[in-house]
Amino acid sequence: MTYVVTENCIRCKFMDCVEVCPVDCFYAGENFLVINPDECIDCGVCEPECPAEAIFPDSDDRATAWAEINAKYSAVWPNITRKGTQPADAEEWKDKPNKAELLSPEPHKD
Repeated sequence: MTYVVTENCIRCKFMDCVEVCPVDCFYAGENFLVINPDECIDCGVCEPECPAEAIFPDSDDRATAWAEINAKYSAVWPNITRKGTQPADAEEWKDKPNKAELLSPEPHKD
């Protein structure tokens, strides 16, 4: 089992989860984070740290559609090991539904 970042993270990208991950398995896109399923050790410390409540175990129905997206982008986006600056409008996007179409395939840029 692994943990999966889901739609709630899109345009929020708070990154609190990154700070607590003991194996640095998060990867950053322009407006979304993903977890590498081959690196995640299923410790679960990231899940309660997410202000957007966007992280679920892959056994949860809410994670099913996002597991493939996490695997795909963790292979091409840069690894992130420290919390960066969240988007200025992150709080505005926190609980908005139907954000999937807003997912940018572009990697995080410093």
